[in-house]
Amino acid sequence: MLVFLALAYGLAWLVALPLWLSDGLGNPLFGVLAIAIMATPAIAALVVVRFVERPVSIPHALGLATYRPLGRFFFFLALGLILPVLLVLAALAVGAFLGLYPADVTNFSAFRAVVALNDPTGTVLETVPIGALVAAQFLSVLAGALINVVPALGEELGWRGWLLPRLLPYGMIPALVVSGAAWGLWHAPLILLGYNYPFAPGWLGLLAMVGTTMVLGTIFAWMRLRSNSVWPAALAHGSLNAAAGFSVVFAAGGERIDTVNATILGWSGWLVPLVVIAVLFATGQFRGRAYDPVLAVGPRAGAGAA
Repeated sequence: MLVFLALAYGLAWLVALPLWLSDGLGNPLFGVLAIAIMATPAIAALVVVRFVERPVSIPHALGLATYRPLGRFFFFLALGLILPVLLVLAALAVGAFLGLYPADVTNFSAFRAVVALNDPTGTVLETVPIGALVAAQFLSVLAGALINVVPALGEELGWRGWLLPRLLPYGMIPALVVSGAAWGLWHAPLILLGYNYPFAPGWLGLLAMVGTTMVLGTIFAWMRLRSNSVWPAALAHGSLNAAAGFSVVFAAGGERIDTVNATILGWSGWLVPLVVIAVLFATGQFRGRAYDPVLAVGPRAGAGAA
């Protein structure tokens, strides 16, 4: 486990190093480097599985090749596509209710400003009703979720594909807490530069990120364990990233969005997911999800001692 964490964290910092040595998030290569960082947990998991654990089947050991029962697998795929969008929207609603999120669901002023910025001639806003543009964002999110599965899988192979099952022998709750916290701390190279929490000091942004990943990581873990596959969690992760832009779509123009307190990244955004988690525990959804390390990480057929 230490080898996996050292690789995942070390590679993330290594890839982020050009950002720290130049303009930070303003580096023109930020987008490319951010996607590359997302691949580091998968690289760490593959290295550990291939050279340390040496299972009979690497895809099975990481939850990539388990699709049965098919009905449950497809149910959780659908849930992975839809549930994160609902949680993001619920976070905005809760934040607006508490006065923490500056909402504008009448004129969509912040969204109008973004559209105008990308359309200097004003043709789009003149010819297309703002309501239609907002509705189109929902279709865009669904398409974006499918595209985002690829980079999201880079993270999910590590945190839910590899780490979570290896922590289950220590108990369900410790496994959920530790895997979620490890996921959050892994974001440090970008969070400390101001990513996700631009108005907060680095330590507070990182603390908020850990809270976010522990909450959302528990829901992703439920999908992983109940489906016996990493794919629903990867799709949920991709859907979450695609839906993040809703915080601008429904915001008031010219207002600051404090992500420590609002959106799915802030504490008010965790309230609905925490209710979901409480219901999952109360209904026994995490019961009986024990992991059999012998089946997943037994020695590779024909391999000698490591």
